[in-house]
Amino acid sequence: MQSELVASRSADQRDSRESRNGSPQLDAVSLAIIEQLQEDGRRPYAAIGKAVGLSEAAVRQRVQKLLDQGVMQIVAVTDPLTVGFRRQAMVGINVEGDVEAVADALSDMSEVEYVVMTAGSFDVLAEIVCEDDDHLLDVISKRIRALPGVRSTESFVYLKLKKQTYMWGTR
Repeated sequence: MQSELVASRSADQRDSRESRNGSPQLDAVSLAIIEQLQEDGRRPYAAIGKAVGLSEAAVRQRVQKLLDQGVMQIVAVTDPLTVGFRRQAMVGINVEGDVEAVADALSDMSEVEYVVMTAGSFDVLAEIVCEDDDHLLDVISKRIRALPGVRSTESFVYLKLKKQTYMWGTR
């Protein structure tokens, strides 16, 4: 028991180091825990511990630390179509002036699920999830295009979603 506690503490110390860019530097055990949760976000800590070689308590601490550091979230992912959202689109946005201010304003909109500032043809990409085409038109025309600094938008309406995974976290 004592050796497991010492191993857990030293692993936690290794896990808590930060990389040069300020983000947490994850060890192999933390990555293995993330993989376990990506396969099944409801997997019991005891089962994860058995798979990664830690006690249930040590896994619980590691998971809490990963959550607190913003490394991961544990959420229920829905299929928008099954919960009443019939229209999705990616909107490319060109901005004059402060790109970050536009990205922040988009992030505050409930219909916007994903915002990324980019280099290339667009300054910002935003994924929009709406109830129908009228709702999408309203969000783009009256809310996004009305933001100060938005110069133009281009919409890419989703016809069929072929792949959506969240497994890229540990490869």
